[in-house]
Amino acid sequence: MERIFKEPIYVTRPLLPSIKDVQGRLEEVWEKRWVTNNGPQHSELEKILNDYLQTEVSLFSNGTLALILGLKALNLSGEVITTPFTFPATTHALHWNNLDPVFCDINSEDLNINPDKIEDLITEKTSAILGVHVFGNPCNVEKIEQIAKKYNLRVIYDGAHAFGAKINGTPITHFGDITMFSFHATKLFNTIEGGAITFTDRRIGDQLSLLKNFGLSDPVTVQLPGINAKMNEIQAGIGLEVFKLIERERENRKYIKDLYQKYLNDIPGIRIVTNHNNEESSYQYFVIEINEEVYGKTRDWVHKELEKYNVFSRRYFYPLCSEFDWYKEYPSAQKENLPVANKIIKQVLSLPFYGDIEVNQVIGICDLLRDFYNS
Repeated sequence: MERIFKEPIYVTRPLLPSIKDVQGRLEEVWEKRWVTNNGPQHSELEKILNDYLQTEVSLFSNGTLALILGLKALNLSGEVITTPFTFPATTHALHWNNLDPVFCDINSEDLNINPDKIEDLITEKTSAILGVHVFGNPCNVEKIEQIAKKYNLRVIYDGAHAFGAKINGTPITHFGDITMFSFHATKLFNTIEGGAITFTDRRIGDQLSLLKNFGLSDPVTVQLPGINAKMNEIQAGIGLEVFKLIERERENRKYIKDLYQKYLNDIPGIRIVTNHNNEESSYQYFVIEINEEVYGKTRDWVHKELEKYNVFSRRYFYPLCSEFDWYKEYPSAQKENLPVANKIIKQVLSLPFYGDIEVNQVIGICDLLRDFYNS
């Protein structure tokens, strides 16, 4: 196969505004000499995101700190039921709040936490459910809400992959007590580094404002032991320019997604995991599942073989969080309790996916996957 790409094709590329537009934002910051602490760029971005996400928004310097402080604002204790199939930051945020993760197995269809398995894990120590909208696929929010109401539990969603997504026309931010978003450079909407918590209870917003600013309510009053997790003006300014680009980027990514589907749908042993469209999708990643028994090759073999052709995919999320040394001794982390997650972790592969990837590159990647199957 003579299909080696001249330039490397990475799993994602940051959506960046023109340097000229960024320069304009920097000049505004320099002119005002207001570089952090809720300046005008920060306030403008917060307002725009309030409108776009249709809820209240609190901005942070990154998504991990946003989730850590979001959990802190809910004043949780004991155990939190969550998924092992997520980026480490999700579970680490529990650890930093002295909360014990209780790992729940996932659905084989959408790879999210399986709500049918949650109730069996609830004990008198359980205080919350932390779901993750994996790859932008929404959790079964209705079932999770029913369980939470029955047992008086808080619900938190990690929406790092789900910016702008909706469920049957309802913004994903309208479910649960809080939702965290990451604005890391790899995300559809980014501020280079950054994040946010969305909420509907103003009291949570008040707590977040204190927690991310050292606990200060004014220059001389410290109300609680907070930390510094504020988004600065340069991050916010870049975010304002990136925001202007995201609808076009979503349109481009939808086209690329449809292209992948067209060329991959008939390859035996490959299933497309990220199959939502239009407003139901965040178009964050394009992810496939490789069934070794049907396809004839393992996911890891495909991952390494693609690299030979200058194509760099990603084995999200490998390994499972339940396999980390500091969690693996929990009873819920044992492999027999997580059969679906332990199977999926060996099968999923995130392919290169961003708005300006070239059509011939996508077709070339699909041709490689077809040739692998036939070889």
